[in-house]
Amino acid sequence: MATATARHLLVETEELCNELKQKITDGEKFEDLAKEHSQCPSGSQGGDLGSFSEGQMVPEFDVVVFNEALNTVHGPVKTQFGYHLLETTSRED
Repeated sequence: MATATARHLLVETEELCNELKQKITDGEKFEDLAKEHSQCPSGSQGGDLGSFSEGQMVPEFDVVVFNEALNTVHGPVKTQFGYHLLETTSRED
């Protein structure tokens, strides 16, 4: 079964999510922005979700985490919780 490690940042609006993505593109650290803005408890760890298997997170996460490029910030990804920026840091099949 595929596993991955990833980090994410969760906010209420797509607009804020896009603003934070631009800040990351401009050189700000993902971890710092997650600590400051993320509404998920993982924000205090810089958005680190640790290691998980396919199917453990919401389906929208799996699509990105198990299919998109590594070490690239993806999003906004809309889920029932809000808008996320996701970065897959490793993946094993």
